[in-house]
Amino acid sequence: MGYLARRVLYGAVVVWAAYTVTWLLLYLLPSDPVSIMLTGSANASAETRAALEAKYGLDKPAALQYLTLLGRALVGDFGDSIEYGRPVSEIVLGAVPYTVQLGIAALVVSIVVGFGLAILANATRAPWLRNILFSLPSAFLSFPIFLTGLLLVQVFAFSLHLLPAVGTTGWRSLVLPALTSGVPASAAIAQVATKAVHDYLRSPQAAYLRARGVTRGRVLLAHALRNATIPALTILGMQVGGILAGAVITETVFSRQGLGRVLQTGVLSQDIPLVQGVVVFSALLFVLTSVLVDLIYPVVDPRIRRA
Repeated sequence: MGYLARRVLYGAVVVWAAYTVTWLLLYLLPSDPVSIMLTGSANASAETRAALEAKYGLDKPAALQYLTLLGRALVGDFGDSIEYGRPVSEIVLGAVPYTVQLGIAALVVSIVVGFGLAILANATRAPWLRNILFSLPSAFLSFPIFLTGLLLVQVFAFSLHLLPAVGTTGWRSLVLPALTSGVPASAAIAQVATKAVHDYLRSPQAAYLRARGVTRGRVLLAHALRNATIPALTILGMQVGGILAGAVITETVFSRQGLGRVLQTGVLSQDIPLVQGVVVFSALLFVLTSVLVDLIYPVVDPRIRRA
């Protein structure tokens, strides 16, 4: 319980830091939400501008604006979006299911591809093929997400006509975005799992198992792969943040609804309440995932539970 309490405290600090840095960056931008709202309104008077600033609290000193927003955020009230004119919580909760759906699909892709590469790279006996498989994770990391998405759209949507290029309807529209986010995320998992499996297969314990007649395939799948789960779990928890960050690009490329599109709209319009609502939710999701991964460790490895 003490360990869990410390993790929750660290998580609260992370969420507060994300909230504060986001507010500071948006506040320091040269423009402001009211100026963006009045763009194209040549007849907007000073009274109109003052009324809008008073409505959204932008006429107050910076410190008071921050403390006011922070106090409301602590009770779950992020106010109304300046861009949409609706409660931020309503907008964020409406976009959450689409991003969570994409995130889960991307995590599944990253796990399957990452562990699949680890198994294939260590199972093959051909040196040239093993070298290629060991090099694939680095190749995955070298491709930007937007370029991966555009290539997948070109091949599977425009050339082969197998999957839709845009949209949020049906499971078919989820395949290309999940691959776009999941394949780069699988690179780190594959690197860690491949190295852990490789080291285990050359350990005295693996030699002992083979001497007792255990087949190489069983040593690989039942023992080496389980040994690689702990470091891969750590990377997997960190990949949640990467997938959430990449959702902005992925959802833009594939014209999907979700937190990424909401965040893009909020940043372009300097909608501070909206951006902070998305950032706080994303930070909370990242922190909860990290705590969950820590709690899974003892289940996977009994040595941690005994310690």
